Amino acid sequence: MKRVFISADHGLAVIYFLQSDVVPTLLDAGVEVMILTDDDLIDRVQTRFGCPGLIVEGLRLAELRKYEATVRPTIQWWLHFLRRSGASNQINLEAVNGFMNQVEDEAHHRRKQLFPLMRTFVNLMRRSEILRKIVLQAQNHFTTDLYSDLFEKYQPDLVIAATPGWRLDRYLLREAAARGVTTATVIVGWDNSSSYSLPGAPVDWATCWSDIQKTEMVKGSDWQPDRINIGGIPSYDGYIRGTWLLPKDEYFALHHLDPNRKLISYASSFVSFSPDTQNIEALVRLVSDDALAKPSQLLIRLHPTHYLDQPHYAREREKIQALADEFPHVHVVEPVSLGGGMGHYSGEDMPEKSSMMAYSDVMVTVYSTMVVEASMHGTPVVSLVIDSPQGWPGKYTLPLSKISGWPTHLRFRESMAGREATNEKELREALNHYLNDPEADKQARKAFLERECTFLDGSAGKHTADFLLKIIP
Repeated sequence: MKRVFISADHGLAVIYFLQSDVVPTLLDAGVEVMILTDDDLIDRVQTRFGCPGLIVEGLRLAELRKYEATVRPTIQWWLHFLRRSGASNQINLEAVNGFMNQVEDEAHHRRKQLFPLMRTFVNLMRRSEILRKIVLQAQNHFTTDLYSDLFEKYQPDLVIAATPGWRLDRYLLREAAARGVTTATVIVGWDNSSSYSLPGAPVDWATCWSDIQKTEMVKGSDWQPDRINIGGIPSYDGYIRGTWLLPKDEYFALHHLDPNRKLISYASSFVSFSPDTQNIEALVRLVSDDALAKPSQLLIRLHPTHYLDQPHYAREREKIQALADEFPHVHVVEPVSLGGGMGHYSGEDMPEKSSMMAYSDVMVTVYSTMVVEASMHGTPVVSLVIDSPQGWPGKYTLPLSKISGWPTHLRFRESMAGREATNEKELREALNHYLNDPEADKQARKAFLERECTFLDGSAGKHTADFLLKIIP
C-alpha cells in the first residue's frame, strides 16, 4: 500500500486537503494518508474527518519552536530572512519589499546594525541564482530528526506540505528529503508564490493555482517548469458547488440583518501593516447616514489578527465592536476557531464566509484574497484603501495607498474586475455603481477568475489529487 504524509498546519490547509476532493480521491485510490496537524487538535480532526485509511498525528510544534529558538537561532533567523527576501528580481517583489521594511523597522538594535549588509546580500541574491542556491543549501544544515519514529514506522512514499517550507513545515520537509523521501508542496494562498519567495526545504514537486503562479515560481524562485502542476485551487470547489451555503433567511437571522436593506460586507485585511478603522468608519458613515443609492447595512468581518495577544489589535477590535453597538445597521461577524494554534476563521468558518459573500450586494476589502472569493460568488468587489491618519502607534505602519503595486493587487486593478476607492467620495461612487447595476463588470470578473484560478467547474480538487497520485513513487 502506498502512503503519504500531509502537513496541514493551519486552517486554510485543513480546508484545502480535508474539505475538498484532495484527500478523498487519494483514499479512494487506495493510498493511506497521514494528516499531521496541530497537536491539540488531533482528536477533533480525527472525530470530524476520520475514516478508513486516514491517520492523524501531531506536528510536534512545541518541539519545532524549541529547536528553532535554541539551535543557533541567530543563524536560522537570518537564513529565514534571506530566503524570504531573496527571490529573483525577474518578478514583481513589491510585497517582499514590504516584508523587509517591516522586519527591519521592528528589529532589535543589534539586528538593525546588520541590515545594511544583509540588504546588500539580498540585492545580490536577487540577481544571482548561484547565491540563491547557496542559501537554500545552507538551510539544510538545520534538519531535525523529530519525526524519525513516524518515518520509520510508516515509511511514507511521499510527504506533502501546504507550503514549500515557508512555515515550520520546513523541518518535516528537510527530514523527508534527508531520508530520500519524495516531497511536494501545494500552493494554498493567492499571493503565496509572489510574497514568500524561495523554498525553505528541498521540494521535488509543486502544484499551484494558475499559469500566473507557475511563472512566478519559475522566474522568482528557480523552480523547474516540468516540476510544477497547475491544479487550480481545491478550497474553492465548495464555493462553486454551493457546499457551505446557508439559506439566506437563516443567515440574515444569524446576524440580525434587515432583509429590506442592501448588504455591504467588509472583510478586514492587512491589519499587521495598517489599521482598518479608517476604512470601516467611512463605511459606517455612508450606511448610517443613508448616503448610498439604496438603504443599506454593513457587516464587518474581523481579521484573525484581531484576536492575537497584541494590545493594538485588541483595541481596534473593541472600537469596531463599539461602532456595531452604537449604530443599528452595523454588525460584526463573531469569530470561530478550530482551537489549538489554528487561530480564528479556520476550516470551521466556511458556511459563514461563503454565505456572507453570496448574500452581500457589494463586498469591500483591502485587496485581500476575498476579492477572488467574492468574485467566485458573483459578488461585486470594491477594494478600499484609505490611509490611516495615525497608523499603529509605536509599530511599523504601511499606508494602504502604497500597496496598489503588489503583484496580486496590481492584477486585480488591471483586470477591471472590481473598483478601487482611496477616499470616502470614491467609496460612495463605487458602492453606488454596483448597487445601481449589480451586473456591472461581470465579464471582467469571469475573465479574472479564469486567469487566477484556472478551473471554475468544481474540479480543482480532483485535478490536484490526480497529480499527487502520479508523483507517488
